[in-house]
Amino acid sequence: MTIRAISPRSAAFVTLMAAAAALTGCYVVPLQQPQPGPAVIHVPTPPPPGPVTFTARLYPSNDLASQYGMVGALVTNDLNGRGHFSTNIGGEAFTGEATRHAGSPRDGVANGAGNRGGYINCRYTMNSPTLGTGTCRLSTGATFTMHVGS
Repeated sequence: MTIRAISPRSAAFVTLMAAAAALTGCYVVPLQQPQPGPAVIHVPTPPPPGPVTFTARLYPSNDLASQYGMVGALVTNDLNGRGHFSTNIGGEAFTGEATRHAGSPRDGVANGAGNRGGYINCRYTMNSPTLGTGTCRLSTGATFTMHVGS
């Protein structure tokens, strides 16, 4: 019978296999149960407010405007001191921009151009972000009293 020496590499493999066999079926049990900690609540940050769109009504205030009757307009407040508006008066579509006066959170002007060459100028005072009053004048001389919001 011949006795052979085991190489160090083989000895390490045998030791590793013996350790693996010895640990087979073992399960580690924690000594303490985890304690409930403070609940973490994630509150999402709301997105910045977007533009607000509302209506305006223009009521005739002179004889030139009476032929049009009450006219509706659409106003979009960008919530940064500016806005956009559009209306249709006598078959002419007007679009323009509204801007608050410097230093005034309430008073402003609106100007619009018509698709047939006319224009409209308005002055207004807002009592809240969506309610206000004012006056408008067309390039034809027709004037209107304006009520913004509902």
